[in-house]
Amino acid sequence: MLLSTDRPTMTAGRTFRGPVILSALAGLLLGVLTNLAQGWLPGAWNQIANSGAAWCVAAFVTGALVSRRGPVGPAISCGLATEVGLIVGYYGYAELGRDGMGQLFFPLVWLFMACITGPFFGAAGHWSLRGRTTRLRVVGLASVAGVCGMEALLYGWHLHYATQAWACLSVSVLASLLARSNRERALVLAVAAAFSFLAYGVVVLPLQALSG
Repeated sequence: MLLSTDRPTMTAGRTFRGPVILSALAGLLLGVLTNLAQGWLPGAWNQIANSGAAWCVAAFVTGALVSRRGPVGPAISCGLATEVGLIVGYYGYAELGRDGMGQLFFPLVWLFMACITGPFFGAAGHWSLRGRTTRLRVVGLASVAGVCGMEALLYGWHLHYATQAWACLSVSVLASLLARSNRERALVLAVAAAFSFLAYGVVVLPLQALSG
């Protein structure tokens, strides 16, 4: 009887660990690619490769991909693994493949941020598809739409890159179209707009002060 009860637990553990490991490896690879893309993309477009929103979208997509497994736990863990992998891949390549990552302060700041944004956006990806209430589904989609809106504000107001700002805003609006109904799409747009300004004030402005 003991063996028969332990076996499903062990199988579930392996099933759970697999997606987390794959998420970490995918994040690691994407972190290296985003570092490389800064040299590949022309002009101001190289800012997109270094975009915090793009990394949040990665965790969101990861959470959505594992959402078929049912509970939100795997999505949270995979989102965290993706974000940590991104940080390690990005700064690891900067250290080993370029001229060095510089001071350790900013990698640690971004790692701290990853430990917050990874689980949250992983859960948001899960909620956007499997949320049992309209509120959860709206918050899930509005989160990823809002972080893209935050980038639009950054490019438009602070950096004065109009084309990049419109591109991020377009992604924000397109994300809302994934909602199930016109009512939910309208709610996602409204909540995403509020999230955009909130994230700009809470995240972008403090980071600008630190880098200045």
